[in-house]
Amino acid sequence: TLPVCSVSGIVGGRVAMPHSRPYMASLHYQGQHPCGGILIRKDFVLTAAHCKYQDNMVVVLGAHNISDKEKMQQRIEVAKYYKYPDYTGGFDYDIMLLKLKTKATLNKYVKTIDLPKKDRSFPANVKCAVAGWGKTGSTVTNSKVLRETTEKTQSSPECKKLQTNLPIAGGPLICNSKVEGITDFPAEDECDNPDYPHGFVKVGFYLPWIKTTSEK
Repeated sequence: TLPVCSVSGIVGGRVAMPHSRPYMASLHYQGQHPCGGILIRKDFVLTAAHCKYQDNMVVVLGAHNISDKEKMQQRIEVAKYYKYPDYTGGFDYDIMLLKLKTKATLNKYVKTIDLPKKDRSFPANVKCAVAGWGKTGSTVTNSKVLRETTEKTQSSPECKKLQTNLPIAGGPLICNSKVEGITDFPAEDECDNPDYPHGFVKVGFYLPWIKTTSEK
């Protein structure tokens, strides 16, 4: 897991410029938006493993306001769910690939994003972007429009000094235009607890599995 902290999290974040992050995906089931994700290929979305709520989820691409059916949105059903083989619940190995039933049509509203080239030790004090439709405070509902903020990597002891807030699970941590992490912890009811760091699954560790699985 990649420990990341911010003083403000999404609470101090801002509304993203509409469609400025065209790789963002919103996962839907029964009219709800439990998780985010990222489009890494025309037919694959990367998200968190605990985001699988049922077998007939839909991925929405090209969205800014997920409460509206914007004309540029693409809604694609999920064909297969590939959880990381060692995932058994909780935050360990909490990563999943979704194979889409049809390939996304790439345009200025829907694009893929690059993964890191290899796994590496991540230095402290690197500024990264976080985006999602998560809560803007511990007592409010999820945002309907895409929001973003900046966070920086820290050591675990330093994390405990900072107050954070959790963008919705499955959303990306983007450093130098590449996805370095997937939102993992803390739980939403701990998002204003300064004793909890804001953690991400480290994407680089899973590159061999992502490559093999996305070729299926």
